[in-house]
Amino acid sequence: MMTNHGNRVTQGQFSYLPDLTDVQITAQIEYALKNNYAVGIEYTDDPHPRNTYWEMFGNPMFDLKDPAGILKEINACRKTFPSLYVRVTAFDSTQGVESVRMSFIVNRPAKEPGFGLVRDEVDGRQVRYRFTSYATDKPEGERY
Repeated sequence: MMTNHGNRVTQGQFSYLPDLTDVQITAQIEYALKNNYAVGIEYTDDPHPRNTYWEMFGNPMFDLKDPAGILKEINACRKTFPSLYVRVTAFDSTQGVESVRMSFIVNRPAKEPGFGLVRDEVDGRQVRYRFTSYATDKPEGERY
């Protein structure tokens, strides 16, 4: 059984593990490069699972083959956006389309607001449930 200690946002690989160290991130980047994946860095202040369009930090690194260079870009993104979510995504283009093969979070805000379950009573005796992100209680740019 997996347990989400601390109610952290769980997206991508390694979500239920403690935060990855730079050495562990480098090992994952080496794996991606060994498989000819292009690595991209993205960030957001709204980690809702349906928010699949995170902001790109620079361009995807199609031609970069050095894990140290990619880690340098990750650290630059962390420094620029210390209170936002940052994730690394590896794309595979061998089938003629860009398919995400790896995705994991490398930076989180100090306090993750989480999600709430809202119960709506509608026509008759019907009850509907939906999730809302506490992060969206404030406008973009003021969430953390």
